Amino acid sequence: MNSLSKRTILARLLLTLSLALAFANVTLAQSAAPATPTETPTAAPAAAIPADIAKKLDDLDKAAKNAQMSGDNAWMLTSAALVLMMTGPGLALFYGGLVRKKNVLGTMMHSFILMATVSVIWAVIGYSLCFAEGSPFIGDFRYVFLKGVGAEPNGDYAGTIPQQTWMIYQLMFAIITPALISGAFAERMKFSAMLLFMTLWSFIVYFPMAHMVWGKGGFFNAVAGGVVPAWDFAGGTVVHITSGVSALVCALYLGKRKGYPNESMRPHSVVLSVIGACLLWVGWFGFNAGSALNAGPLASSAFIVTHFATAAAVLGWMFIEWMVAGKPSVLGAISGAVAGLVAITPASGFVKPMPAMLIGFAAGVVCYLMVSKVKQMFGYDDALDAFGVHGIGGTLGAILTGVFATKEVNDLRMGKPMGLVDGDAGQVVNQLIAVAISWGLAIVGTLVILKICDLVCGVRVNSEDETQGLDLSMHGEEGYNLES
Repeated sequence: MNSLSKRTILARLLLTLSLALAFANVTLAQSAAPATPTETPTAAPAAAIPADIAKKLDDLDKAAKNAQMSGDNAWMLTSAALVLMMTGPGLALFYGGLVRKKNVLGTMMHSFILMATVSVIWAVIGYSLCFAEGSPFIGDFRYVFLKGVGAEPNGDYAGTIPQQTWMIYQLMFAIITPALISGAFAERMKFSAMLLFMTLWSFIVYFPMAHMVWGKGGFFNAVAGGVVPAWDFAGGTVVHITSGVSALVCALYLGKRKGYPNESMRPHSVVLSVIGACLLWVGWFGFNAGSALNAGPLASSAFIVTHFATAAAVLGWMFIEWMVAGKPSVLGAISGAVAGLVAITPASGFVKPMPAMLIGFAAGVVCYLMVSKVKQMFGYDDALDAFGVHGIGGTLGAILTGVFATKEVNDLRMGKPMGLVDGDAGQVVNQLIAVAISWGLAIVGTLVILKICDLVCGVRVNSEDETQGLDLSMHGEEGYNLES
């Protein structure tokens, strides 16, 4: 046996001896101190994150949240500007083009002055009555004079934008809603009566309705679990039903324009109305997509369905008018666009594109029949068809929201599931209840307000002023030289 073999054998013997000794030590230790049944092994303490790394992680988290807030805030401020554009110049041009030359300035003034009047009321008390927590029907006074409305988000409404942004965005809705009513009493209401009427209407009709549908604890607030959870994403009940039904009450209370329907009262400039309609279409993306309250997927969905519903409504109105009247008018096409925008408003955050097109097409057909057949049948003078388009379009859209809503869309709100379900018979019943109460509040509230205005200052201009036109008689100006 050579020396290499001897060394190998010796190494193996030493290794075997070492293993044997190790085994013996383990065995002795186990028998000397057996573990009790109640003892459990403890996890090794987690390694502490170094302070500099923890600070960097915290800074990254803050930067991500600030980036999201900045993006959402930019979108919401843009949306607020778009909604204001809907009133002036959008609605001002749309309504201004539809009246006779002698009333164009007076009609545009309705939209413009409400931008100022409602803004002041909103800052003093309107925002608080709509969005402070109070009863199911109206908010309390905690935000009077915008107290406590600052740069911090209000998590009850929008957690990634300043409460100031939420406040100013909602103001734009409060401005355009009463402005829509003016289309019904165009060419025959005193300016002083209009100011008093719109102020009282905001308090008696709009503020309670906005709180009931969107305010914390509101009677219809579906997101917050209202008593009757009705779905109204961007204002079918709050904006369009209340304004449209109130418009009908105004038209009936004031009576027909002098010479209606025997004298020609054709629009003086459909061109102006087309421009106004185009501005309304563009501005409506702020109205509906902005109601997602962030720049996320729900805003995209609301934007898309708003556009497709409007396009379908244009075609619906145009085709039925073509069949009935023999020619597709430009005025009909732009009226169809507004009808589609109105009808998709309550549904825009709850439906997919194809149902949205059905809603739009139905609105185009139904609203055309209202303004061309039903109005003629009953003989009321809704001068600019505010009821036929907004009242009926809003009602149709609110009901069909309960039919076509899908959880796949509406659970995107604020980036988290909201517990809403697909549209069904039960939800349609909730929608019908909300529609009925909206109609009732608008009818009763508007009648009371008109009576008050009539007692205080009288609501209708006299015969001479109406013949002269409101531009001169109410404002001492001429939009057009009527002698040229």
